[in-house]
Amino acid sequence: MSDSTEEVRSYTVRLELVDRPGELLRALNPISDRGGNLLSIFHERGNLTPRGHIPVEVDLEATPERFDVIVDALREEGINVIQAGAERYGEELTIVLIGHLVDTDLSDTLDRIEQRSGATVRDLSLSAPEDSDGESSARVRLAAQRGETQTVLDVVDEIATEKDLQVIEPLTAGDAP
Repeated sequence: MSDSTEEVRSYTVRLELVDRPGELLRALNPISDRGGNLLSIFHERGNLTPRGHIPVEVDLEATPERFDVIVDALREEGINVIQAGAERYGEELTIVLIGHLVDTDLSDTLDRIEQRSGATVRDLSLSAPEDSDGESSARVRLAAQRGETQTVLDVVDEIATEKDLQVIEPLTAGDAP
């Protein structure tokens, strides 16, 4: 396949897989075989779709031309492609939340950030003291749509204020001295 001069972009593909050994690998092979670069895989084995299959979200990088080839190859392999969206997440940011994260329900905090901002939690690291009265901290890596970083940070600030949490935001371009 000839390399395109088009810019590599980030894409999200949502799949439904049958729950049997090897299905995830079978779904990933067409991506790597056609030049896609895997960024992350969210495999929800504990959940089932209405058809009784496992939902899987794959974030990848490819040129637009290669992405179309990848989606076609997935369908040709019999993989149920639920959504093959154009660029969904183009930026990542890492924030630190400090406060009574456990007492204020960290899962609820993260769910609300995702629902209200459209960002996705990519990674989480929680540090909690041994005594239950102490404050904890969480490093949260978020993926946001290109150009939406400030909107995500605004939502995080609103939720943190509601829950009396402190937010340490990343430096963004222009913030550096």
